[in-house]
Amino acid sequence: MSGLTTTKAPFIEKAQKDGQRFIHQPYELYSLENHAAWTELYSRIQPRWARYATPKFLAGVAQLNLDPHKVPRIEDINKFLSPLTGFSAKPVSGYIPAYIFFDCLRNRDFPTTITIRDKSKLDYLPEPDMFHDVAGHVPMHTDKAFADTLVRFGEFALSAALLIQELKDPVVRVERAKSIIKALARFFWFTVEFGLMRSGNDIKVYGSGLLSSYGEIEHSINSPEVQRYPIQLEWAINQYFEIDHYQPLLFVVDSFEHLFSLVDELEVWLKAGKLNNVAPGQPEVSDLDVESFLSAKL
Repeated sequence: MSGLTTTKAPFIEKAQKDGQRFIHQPYELYSLENHAAWTELYSRIQPRWARYATPKFLAGVAQLNLDPHKVPRIEDINKFLSPLTGFSAKPVSGYIPAYIFFDCLRNRDFPTTITIRDKSKLDYLPEPDMFHDVAGHVPMHTDKAFADTLVRFGEFALSAALLIQELKDPVVRVERAKSIIKALARFFWFTVEFGLMRSGNDIKVYGSGLLSSYGEIEHSINSPEVQRYPIQLEWAINQYFEIDHYQPLLFVVDSFEHLFSLVDELEVWLKAGKLNNVAPGQPEVSDLDVESFLSAKL
């Protein structure tokens, strides 16, 4: 029985075929192997969280009362999360186009994958799964300053869509959308997904891609192969990244208030035209992502 295993879940395949982006969590479909995968992922990473994660993440884990022995129920997560910051985990069937994703953040909803990786492939998964989304992302959503920053990302996306849709030339509109989306994706990657933060004399992890990776969370802090620099906006939006190996370059913020101010600055750059032609390279921007900005109902 495949249960709700990533890439092997008939429930998800049917939802995608039916065009359902936002779904419910059919908890009864999780298999014993799904629960075992969650248990192993959770138990082995806890000591590394204690050592490398920002204290605000650890506080969030405690506040959510995540069950270490079985896949959590989304409704239970939201019961603890929503009163703290107004955020809710929102189950999805798969990839959410860029504008729709950021608009969810603006409305304090976090698109959340409900499948979990195969127990034989615990160390790396190219696409998000429930452990990445729930154990990596959601604990940070209990912190007001971080939650407000996610909302600010959503507000930036709204400003970008307004600017893009005002352009008259359809060719320019598409090219401008690709560049702005690329800049936003890179900035989100180097902060929310793979960000480091100063904590006294130490550096701690707050990025979900690191927090959900047993190997990379330690590597990000200790490895001499990783370049760690104070974040510079112009560097972050022009730096390509690849998803299939440990990250060789990471950026450090001073606080979540600092991160919030950077999103403010990003919007100033947007309106000044500084995001119109960012450096080429990864990530590739899909037609679906471009269309999500061009057709957004504003």
